[in-house]
Amino acid sequence: MAEFNPRALEEKWQSRWDDAKSYKVDIDHNKPKYYVLEMLPYPSGRIHMGHVRNYTLGDMVARFKRAKGFNVLHPMGWDAFGLPAENAALERGLHPAGWTYENIATMRDQLKSMGLSYDWDREIATCDPDYYKFEQKMFLGFLDAGLAYRKESWVNWDPVEHTVLANEQVVDGCGWRSGAPVERKKLSQWFLNITRYADDLLNAIEGLNRWPERVRVMQHNWIGKSTGASVQFELASGPDGFENIEVFTTRPDTLFGASFIALSAHHPMITQLAQHNPDITAFIAECDALGTSEAAIETAEKRGFDTGLKAVHPLDPSIELPVYIANFVLMDYGTGAIFGCPAHDQRDLDFANKYDLSVTPVVLPDDATADDFAITDTAYVGPGTLFNSRSWDGLDVEAGKKAAIEALEAVSAGTGKTTFRLRDWGVSRQRYWGCPIPIIHCQTCGPVPVPEADLPVTLPEDVSFDQPGNPLDRHPSWKHVDCPTCGTAAQRETDTFDTFFESSWYFLRYMDPKGETAFSREAADYWGPVDQYIGGVEHAVLHLLYSRFFTRALSEIGYLECDEPFAGLMTQGMVCHQSFKDTDGQWLFPDEVEKRGDNWVVKETGAAATAGRIEKMSKSKRNVVDPESILQTYGADTARLFMMSDSPPERDLEWTESGVEGAHRFIKKIAGLAEKAAHLNATDDDIAIEGLSAEGLKLMKLVHRSAHQMAQDIERFAFNRCVAQMHVLANGITDYKETGARADELRLYAMRRLAILLSMIAPHISEELWQATGGQGLVVDAAWPNINQALLEDDEIEVGVQVNGKLRARIQLPKDCPKDKAEALALALPEIEKHLAGQAPKKVIVVLNRIINVVG
Repeated sequence: MAEFNPRALEEKWQSRWDDAKSYKVDIDHNKPKYYVLEMLPYPSGRIHMGHVRNYTLGDMVARFKRAKGFNVLHPMGWDAFGLPAENAALERGLHPAGWTYENIATMRDQLKSMGLSYDWDREIATCDPDYYKFEQKMFLGFLDAGLAYRKESWVNWDPVEHTVLANEQVVDGCGWRSGAPVERKKLSQWFLNITRYADDLLNAIEGLNRWPERVRVMQHNWIGKSTGASVQFELASGPDGFENIEVFTTRPDTLFGASFIALSAHHPMITQLAQHNPDITAFIAECDALGTSEAAIETAEKRGFDTGLKAVHPLDPSIELPVYIANFVLMDYGTGAIFGCPAHDQRDLDFANKYDLSVTPVVLPDDATADDFAITDTAYVGPGTLFNSRSWDGLDVEAGKKAAIEALEAVSAGTGKTTFRLRDWGVSRQRYWGCPIPIIHCQTCGPVPVPEADLPVTLPEDVSFDQPGNPLDRHPSWKHVDCPTCGTAAQRETDTFDTFFESSWYFLRYMDPKGETAFSREAADYWGPVDQYIGGVEHAVLHLLYSRFFTRALSEIGYLECDEPFAGLMTQGMVCHQSFKDTDGQWLFPDEVEKRGDNWVVKETGAAATAGRIEKMSKSKRNVVDPESILQTYGADTARLFMMSDSPPERDLEWTESGVEGAHRFIKKIAGLAEKAAHLNATDDDIAIEGLSAEGLKLMKLVHRSAHQMAQDIERFAFNRCVAQMHVLANGITDYKETGARADELRLYAMRRLAILLSMIAPHISEELWQATGGQGLVVDAAWPNINQALLEDDEIEVGVQVNGKLRARIQLPKDCPKDKAEALALALPEIEKHLAGQAPKKVIVVLNRIINVVG
């Protein structure tokens, strides 16, 4: 161990674990189960520091639960479909499959070098037909149950890449990769009926008590249940077939503040008007160029087109409101129509000010008076009482809503209604590298499911990426098939599934990855749900919501009996690093700079460099550290230890070279302990407390308290506290100076338990320490140490001593020390004598086991 070589040591123990199948797991009804899962990675080609942190977190939980006697499922796989592989094919002239599987092989080796406790026999890749054939069958089951359907829908369309983009892939109104302005386009799309479960998905959030509160709030807001009213505005003179405009509003109490009606560019009435009005057609085209993402619409200039039509106020026929087409109203939300109340909605106010429309406030803040309250550039959206609202004046907002609904219902102009922000999930994507949707389109029969016997529908390998768009559309033969129903010539569906489809059920396949069905009922009943799920907060809404939907949908069609997929959720923070630039403003890698005196310079040239913010590691800003370099230089144990030591896992972690070097020094210290242990005689694992010296008893207490404290800290994810406790225990062992056979027995006893506890974080060096101390078998198979509760009790307690309310000293007292003895010992302290200056105290207040206050 003199020449400590972490990589050689780690390879040795990883080989031993592989030979012993240490992490292989099967159903065992004699043990309680525990399912630990980190979100599966996309195989981009190399792991990054976020991966190192995420997977170390999960590994620590998995190892702890194994040590506590649980049958632990801890699998790994690859979220392997998606546009990046297709883009790589375009850029490098490679096939997406070859690029993906090569990346998987590289990343698998990197993850294995970290010593993670995965059952690699359960590995999956979502691009494997043996995986996606099951989701094709699930889709057909959803179709039979009415959970899947096809309809025309407005989508974000990238005109350069010729594909639909999710809202998250639209950045500042442009395609995230092409940079082209995104267009609004109507396409026939396949949808999953997630809104069927809207109420259930919303109500069940309350029971997700092991999820972070901010994630629960995000899910709640995304589902977005709104109660309000459906209001009918009669048209004074509308086109044929349109006598009324239906509006859903969450604020019927503001009806007397209405100043206009705004319709979506694709409202049925506007579509009809556009047939005879080229100006309307042109405005629709302008709206379509805006895209469909909420972010784009919210930030865009609010523009409208006056149709010249008037709508009659439902509660006062003498009031007529102008009807506009507006670029911020979407057909997919509500009815595609709103009434604008500018005084109490900022978007409406911006619109009204642009087109010189009236602004009538109808909610009066508590600190304002009706005579002096006015709205100019900022809408008032807070609480208050109604005014300018006739018989509703003086009501608060909630009472006003009820009064408004009653008034609407009395004249048959509206009714109370509940809606959701959540929309059905469009799963169609116009790309090659995805799971084929198992549908055949027949001119006679319509969309026909592919017979189950013909699954999987696999992707053709002989495709060309020489031009943008979906290669499946251009393939000469793949899409041409006979209709399974009537036998006439037909065509396959060329859209593929959104990759969220694969990641919405992969955790179930891990339960039974080699089975002839997606997963056996026995496996699902035994392993489900996932006990601890770990991943980034960026997946807090869509992935988690879709997975929650999938478990419900699969339960409905008979796959399992489970509603929630993830009982517990932890969202880890990001790994951050300082960023640097040269004098030309170009980003620099951290290893390209160094500090000389008080200044940063470029290593090679000595030219000045500027240190920027500490922020999330990003390739674009070059503030990244290559895990491979760290693993090769310092070893996996060091990387893992540092990732756990710096901050609580839910917070961002700053990567520092000094922190890594500190972690490495500790690992070397443990190697030194192992070297010393090898020269001691191994003994039985147990050791009697009786007869131990005071120093020996102190070490014994430290061992038991460390095991007790660390178990508590792992359960509450205080992993940085665990690392701190390992330092304390290692220092306690090092500081124990007694000699002799009994002392060596105690030393080995403490080291063995240190090996078990440390193996949660740094398993390789822990195996070395375990072997050196005579531990039986492998430390990764060792049980959590038994804890003697008596050793957790404090015989002495540190108590503060105050003089006239100011802390002047601390004293170690026997627990439950009698008051007269505690008083005498406190008054004898030199610090207290000094502050009393020879004067007798007026009073001494002793609070048992807590504090002593001397009043002079």
